[in-house]
Amino acid sequence: MTAAIATRPGSGRALRQAPGVWRRRSRWAARRMRGMARSRGRSDAGMTTAEYAVGTLAACALAAGLYKVVTSATIMGALTDSLERALHAT
Repeated sequence: MTAAIATRPGSGRALRQAPGVWRRRSRWAARRMRGMARSRGRSDAGMTTAEYAVGTLAACALAAGLYKVVTSATIMGALTDSLERALHAT
């Protein structure tokens, strides 16, 4: 038994179809969209905007940490000493 409820005047098509028909159509549409994406060279491999934001934030935090370490008095003294030794080495 079909699940056709009513027809549109003049169209001859059912307004409501069996759930199996919609399932088949949606699967077909999903397969077609995936195929189009593959044929155009697009895939789901890559970072989204949120991942870029998190990556940028992490890079900035790392840069700030390294800046604090490099500009500390101990490291500045060590770098200055090693640079002076390298310049005065004969």
